Amino acid sequence: MIPINPTTPPTPTPAVSVRRCGSYEYGEVREALGQALADLGGLAGFVSPGEKVLLKVNMLLRKKPEDGATTHPAVVRAMADILAAHGAEPVIGDSPGGLFTPALLKAQYQGCGFDEAARLSGARLNFNCGASVRPNPGGLLLKSVRAVDMLNDVDKVISMPKFKVHGMMTYTGAVKNMFGVVPGLAKAEYHLNMPDYDDFANALIDVCLCAAPVLSVMDGIEAMEGNGPSGGDIYRMNCVMASGSPFHLDRAACAMIGLGAGDVPLLRNAVLRGILAEDGSDAVYAGDPPEAFYAPGFKKPVSGRSLMNMEKYPKPLARFMDRHAKTRPAVRKELCVGCGECARNCPAKVIGIEGGKAVISCGKCIRCYCCQELCPKKAVEIHKPVIARLFS
Repeated sequence: MIPINPTTPPTPTPAVSVRRCGSYEYGEVREALGQALADLGGLAGFVSPGEKVLLKVNMLLRKKPEDGATTHPAVVRAMADILAAHGAEPVIGDSPGGLFTPALLKAQYQGCGFDEAARLSGARLNFNCGASVRPNPGGLLLKSVRAVDMLNDVDKVISMPKFKVHGMMTYTGAVKNMFGVVPGLAKAEYHLNMPDYDDFANALIDVCLCAAPVLSVMDGIEAMEGNGPSGGDIYRMNCVMASGSPFHLDRAACAMIGLGAGDVPLLRNAVLRGILAEDGSDAVYAGDPPEAFYAPGFKKPVSGRSLMNMEKYPKPLARFMDRHAKTRPAVRKELCVGCGECARNCPAKVIGIEGGKAVISCGKCIRCYCCQELCPKKAVEIHKPVIARLFS
């Protein structure tokens, strides 16, 4: 892990709007989004008529909207309609993990309901699967980023994440959603080269700064708790959120489920880099009172992150805990169908298929949990050893 010094000037103090929205009924969603944007001064402060705008959705994998793993198409449709009414041209797109081809994109757009959202709103779906290197002088670790060419086809980017917890990063939202501008298989290289959670968090920050979303709009109507980001349970937060800063939006969302900046590697490093104020003094809310959405019973993901930072303990204990107390991915054999999706997307290449079931060699596992994240059958879960639970 590299030492961190503030490298990014503090952002202007942006408001975070939270608006109640109790269903995915189109009229209710559009009304809530309209209120949230009005709270921020209106869409005109972010997008001009005539501009092409990428709606960077969370299309983690081919999941039905009711599974709660991807941005709901009703929210995407409503945002696309608002853009079109403003005179802008919406484009819906993402680069999920795995191969990045037009055929696979088409299948995932259909599976997640984004094709229907595009049809109803008149938005265009992105099928440009090219990639190129973009300079990123403001990055800490990444002075350049290999990013999808769909960024070159638009004038502005709006991040449209899903409110979810995450096995590796504890939480995933507006900032991590921009990791989707890294082309499919290239994501594995980041995981493999940056197994340290803080380094990976800084890489995510760098990618977000490179993509530079002008606005972030979060689907928090149905959030995901527990075994996120794809195998967890639905938790009804009943809200949509919006902000000109993905960092401030994520901190606000985390506060609603009882997570502070110190609990989330991405937020902690955003503080160290001067993007967020350490004391939270730059938190400004608009819309409905955020305390009305606080969810103290929200299930956090199983994570061994706190046990992996053992510098303050005696070396023999640190070595013992490193060997015996780390969380690890575990395959639920009764759910595994041997599709091999986990093996294909494992950055460390420690997963094989034996007897029609996935087998993980945990000795060389880097704990990125891509296998859990991308398993279409929810057959991979994060296991926390008994000694880790006792130590916690």
